[in-house]
Amino acid sequence: MQVLSFVVIALMMIAFVWGRIRYDLVAAGALVISVAVGIVPVGEAFSGFSDDIVIIVASALVVSAAVARSGVMEVAINRVAPNLSRPRSQLILLVLTVTILSAFIKNIGALAIMMPIALQMATRSGVSPSMFLMPMSFGSLLGGLMTQIGTSPNIIVSRLRVELTGESFTMFDFTPVGALLAVVGVIFLVLCYRLLPERRRENASIQEAVAIKNYTTEARVPEGSSSIDKTVGDLQKLGGGRLMVTSLLDTNGRRRTPFPDAVLRQGDILILEGEPEALDKAVARGGLTLSHSRQESIQDEARTETVEAVVGVNSRLIGSTAKELLLFDMSGVNLLAISRRETRFTQRLGSIRFEDGDVILLRGPVGTLPELLQEWGCLPLIERGLRLGSFRNGIAPIAILLAAMAATAVGAVTVPVAFFTAALMMVITGALPLREVYSRLDASILVMLAALIPVSQSLQTTGATALIGTWLSGVASVLPPYGALALILVVAMAVTPFLNNAATVLVMAPIAATFAGGLGLRPEPFLMAVAIGAGCDFLTPIGHQCNTLVMGPGGYRFGDYWRLGLPLSILVVLTAVPALMLVWPP
Repeated sequence: MQVLSFVVIALMMIAFVWGRIRYDLVAAGALVISVAVGIVPVGEAFSGFSDDIVIIVASALVVSAAVARSGVMEVAINRVAPNLSRPRSQLILLVLTVTILSAFIKNIGALAIMMPIALQMATRSGVSPSMFLMPMSFGSLLGGLMTQIGTSPNIIVSRLRVELTGESFTMFDFTPVGALLAVVGVIFLVLCYRLLPERRRENASIQEAVAIKNYTTEARVPEGSSSIDKTVGDLQKLGGGRLMVTSLLDTNGRRRTPFPDAVLRQGDILILEGEPEALDKAVARGGLTLSHSRQESIQDEARTETVEAVVGVNSRLIGSTAKELLLFDMSGVNLLAISRRETRFTQRLGSIRFEDGDVILLRGPVGTLPELLQEWGCLPLIERGLRLGSFRNGIAPIAILLAAMAATAVGAVTVPVAFFTAALMMVITGALPLREVYSRLDASILVMLAALIPVSQSLQTTGATALIGTWLSGVASVLPPYGALALILVVAMAVTPFLNNAATVLVMAPIAATFAGGLGLRPEPFLMAVAIGAGCDFLTPIGHQCNTLVMGPGGYRFGDYWRLGLPLSILVVLTAVPALMLVWPP
């Protein structure tokens, strides 16, 4: 059975690295084979679907999407570094921030907070998110090494030290070695990120094919707007340079030239042109309202949807305007924006006459738009999740996430319960519409995780880990202290992808402490080595939920992780062993 377990996992890893078969199919195939040969009991075959890691990753995807939708973190970053536009500078800021955050909150939470900002920065800079996300994930793992609460292995080895010596590691006992590893690791990540191939999401190409660059919309400066007494130039900056004000009308309908220094007043009507995301940012962050759109609430958001459509050759809309058709009064549909090839509009949205080939952005009751589009002779485009004119819940997503992190920090609830509750609250508060929740769950990632968990656990159930422990004790007994320390660290790194980091500590720490005692050495450096090794899975997307979380959004393949992770792992070993010998002499 032990041999079969090793063989199945070895073949699975070869298939993963080969990369010709989708990773979820490889994992599912490995599970079926494991059940067939008897190393995974039939009753345990689907236990992975209820495992904590699957719940954490699924919930974190929802939480991260809600944080991204709010735009709050982007505003915060823009205030700290408003002119940060070079990808290398953005990478430094992102990796450094997530590393520091991970020392004080769970690394999965720190990554969930920063991922939306990384995706927005990638879009703004025109680079692939793959440039940012894996270095950020590795940075979150390094940051977790710095304190007792940063990662689960540190907490577990602290408890084991109590059992061995009667004294626990304190909050900052991990800091000298952990901080050194974090500094060295961050420097490596920002210098060597080019080891990663540039990746795009598999479904990005079709979205890019229908991307509309020059939508025109109409917005009003309402009472209490943050744009009052600001200039046209200030508003255009909110869109990241990807929108412009093409026309400006005062409350009496008189036109004013929209010079960059023109001051905005309450009641002004603005004709805006730009990319959908840029328009959305300017309207939301500038405190504007769409002129022909009702102010929505959470309930309205749940009952409405946004659709892009093309006006067909024989459409009933051709030659008419939204005002003449009484579009909202007759059908309850809002015209949010319109795009026409090589045309710049300066007239009000409701006065634009529709032409064949116009792309229109409509918002109306769920379920009625498809029938109306067919009646009007319009063809719907692929759904892109555009948010222009949708309800926002401001600071709520960040408050919910921070509350969840605080609850885990004080031990009130476990991480899976905290994240699941946070995801539920995102939906209840309207931070993420219910219809978007399931589209945010990356099914292929979750299936891969759920299938791999019982397969990896077969190492324990078949006694393969005990065999590894016996071999490890024999080899380490003939090595000098630094060699034994390095061996423990390397083996912990190698085992973590198959056992998860908590299980690795529970298996490896007693072994490390036992042969440390047999060699007449102190157990502390060996326990620290186990914690570092278990917390540093840089070789696969399956050993830690942070690596899994970035796999889908980054478009990474299974074999991409070792490209950046292998040299980083070697660097960690070369740095950690002498540092442990110095700080915790055996």
